[in-house]
Amino acid sequence: MEKDLGKIKKNDFTDIIIRLDDFGGRPGVTIREFVTGDRYTGFTKSGVKIHAADLPRFKEMINSISEKDLETSEVEKDSKKTHSGQKTLSDESKDNEEETEENFDDY
Repeated sequence: MEKDLGKIKKNDFTDIIIRLDDFGGRPGVTIREFVTGDRYTGFTKSGVKIHAADLPRFKEMINSISEKDLETSEVEKDSKKTHSGQKTLSDESKDNEEETEENFDDY
């Protein structure tokens, strides 16, 4: 049994496919990336299988998310950036750019 339920576009080359299947004789929902490219077109290893027995709990978790939960204010973004002294990737990138500029100034 395989039945595609839908897909979400991730980027120009990758979709997220949600399907019902019974891989290995174990029915459930599979959520996987599907790529379309010059060298390979098909499913990647990236994904997750939700077994049928776990589906009610998974649905409960997904349904507990509200649109408001996904909203982030600018204040929260700034506080998360500096929380516990950790730098974000964008902060590290800026630091690296500054170091590179300093190194060029030395010559």
